[in-house]
Amino acid sequence: MARRSEWQQRVAAAVKAIPRGGTASYAQVALMAGKPGSSRAVVRALRELDDVPWWRVVRSDGTVAKEMLLRQAPKLRREGVSLVGRRIQRRGAP
Repeated sequence: MARRSEWQQRVAAAVKAIPRGGTASYAQVALMAGKPGSSRAVVRALRELDDVPWWRVVRSDGTVAKEMLLRQAPKLRREGVSLVGRRIQRRGAP
């Protein structure tokens, strides 16, 4: 993996802090990484980070993106997160 930017390092640390079975929104991760309002930047950073539990990051409304459902839902369910369709039913705090 290429050298990470400072932003990617902060996003990685924030995502790794989300406990197993918990979720956080992209906005919450941005806040945890010190850049409130940077949800889209979190999305871009996660595309480059292959060693973090990215599946624990969901949309602010508690849903999984439609295009990610087949990859993300099984990982969340293995950690005990309940989903109905694309919506998280039990969310843990980061």
